[in-house]
Amino acid sequence: MKSKGNLYLIPCTLGDNEPLEVLPITIKETIDHLNIFIVENEKTARRFIKKIAPSKSQPSLKLFVLNKHTEDTDFPDFLNPCLHGKHVGVISEAGCPGIADPGADIVKIAHDKNIKVVPLVGPSSILLALMASGMNGQSFAFNGYLPIDKGDRKQELRRLERASFENNQSQVFIETPYRNNKMLEDITSVLANDTQICVACDITLSTEFIKTKTAIQWKKNMVDLHKRPTIFIIHKS
Repeated sequence: MKSKGNLYLIPCTLGDNEPLEVLPITIKETIDHLNIFIVENEKTARRFIKKIAPSKSQPSLKLFVLNKHTEDTDFPDFLNPCLHGKHVGVISEAGCPGIADPGADIVKIAHDKNIKVVPLVGPSSILLALMASGMNGQSFAFNGYLPIDKGDRKQELRRLERASFENNQSQVFIETPYRNNKMLEDITSVLANDTQICVACDITLSTEFIKTKTAIQWKKNMVDLHKRPTIFIIHKS
């Protein structure tokens, strides 16, 4: 009986920098040997593959698109190549598949089908921000996107601040890049003056900016985060 192929979780760059500046050589070696990929966006995935493996034949690639428009019923079909002995790679738009990006549902199905899942080393903006924040790396929670509604968002910020204080736990979250400035305004207006806030944007890029200051300090010296991918972390002691 033919053995099953593996499902490789392939991190990519967090922005438009040279892949091998932030990715280990094993990423290139893996992509060199794969022709089937599950991707969040076909155009950007092809661009990434071409950049890291320029000699690879683009017409030979088989790409399945996995995003918010993909029907759940399509997921199992993406793994059919693995059942026939072929390896498949998962690539999201930025960073690590399955972490604040699509991929987790595919991985769950792979486990159900006894397909070996192989996570590869690469940049995670969440962990890199936490590493550089000076906050609690022993206990933290990633909360994804906060509510869009202004009132609900402020209520959630207060809840996260309270949870941070009660559990000594750093609270991590993100926002759509074009709403980052408004998010920072809300954070500094809602939280206590002495609550620590880390703003980490453009991680690994030449424009990288990572600072941890109190809410009152941020109020006096705001930074322009418009359309810059940003991780926010708060901690109340």
